[in-house]
Amino acid sequence: MRFSTISSSPELIAAAAEPTGVSGETAQLFQFHRGQDVFFMLMLVAFLMMFIRRFEWGVALTTLLVLAVSWPLYLIGYTEILGNELDIDAVILGVFASITLVIAIGVFLGHLSTIHFILASVLFVPAYMANEWFLFGFLDGVLDSGGSILVHMFAAYWGWGVILGLRNRRVSEVPQATSVHSVSFVWLASMLLFVLWPSFVTALLPPEAIIPGMINTYLALTASVLITYVLLWALKRTIDPLVYTYAILAGGVAIGASVDLASPLQSWIIGLLGGAASTLCFVYVHDWLCRKTGVLDTMGVHNLHGVPGILGGLVPLVLFGAPLDQLWAVLGTLVIGLVTGVVAGLILRLFPKPDRMLDDAESFPLDDVRATEVP
Repeated sequence: MRFSTISSSPELIAAAAEPTGVSGETAQLFQFHRGQDVFFMLMLVAFLMMFIRRFEWGVALTTLLVLAVSWPLYLIGYTEILGNELDIDAVILGVFASITLVIAIGVFLGHLSTIHFILASVLFVPAYMANEWFLFGFLDGVLDSGGSILVHMFAAYWGWGVILGLRNRRVSEVPQATSVHSVSFVWLASMLLFVLWPSFVTALLPPEAIIPGMINTYLALTASVLITYVLLWALKRTIDPLVYTYAILAGGVAIGASVDLASPLQSWIIGLLGGAASTLCFVYVHDWLCRKTGVLDTMGVHNLHGVPGILGGLVPLVLFGAPLDQLWAVLGTLVIGLVTGVVAGLILRLFPKPDRMLDDAESFPLDDVRATEVP
């Protein structure tokens, strides 16, 4: 199943459902529920980013703001400008765009004043839609049913383009203190995202592909849970809770492009590779890359979404005979994400940088409250 199912009409959904005995209305109802799950996942991504002790409310506020801008803007562009029907597919495609942006802002959280994330959202949607057209309009036969390329890769490298254009080096000097409470948010979000991930990667698949897709997704995720633990223990003799809670989701990122193609064994191996790649990037690449570029990937998005997304995008080329356009999809998304991200970063650079970075006090009147807190 190609990602071109994103353009399926209700009639085509009904036709795909007939062989399994599922009516078109029932198929759309289940698709509606998977779409709601993706909205839930978007909110959970915010909690996945709440590890900084004094930067929790600001993350939640920023997530809500970028959703409030990106989802309507995508729907208006998709229906009013491109002339597509406003249906459940459009709703899900819109939330795919929004969750991509929420992932992307993890790269530059704290780099901007909260109000400027509204402008970042406006700049993001046309770039995302251009990449979407490149993958499924310009190229032919690209396999990416679960968004390894469209969502995860684009999020990581658009976000990186923003920080490269913005060049707010001061954020790297801000302490990122954690607490048991703040890291517990990340644990909860990661475990709930684990449960909901099959809804995301199967949201646009026909009914007969959903259960195999769910099985493949959980196999990939459990493999990354295992390999992340083994590698962290082997390399550090301890478990970094933040690296662990992030990298265990890399199997879900990597399986996206082939969730409807892989066998159970292949899915498990893809999850192993995704988890291993993410863990090694967190341990060895993250600090090195930030030093070399002089900018900070606040949430380590490159390690969880960028590299496993590339891996997932290349799997169909290696295992399932995807056309060469699959390679161009990966390379093109990397370039489009970085270039449009840099342009957005240069525009955002024209505005004042925040005085308070990685701190809820940038948006909320917390100084008086904190003065009375017990250390």
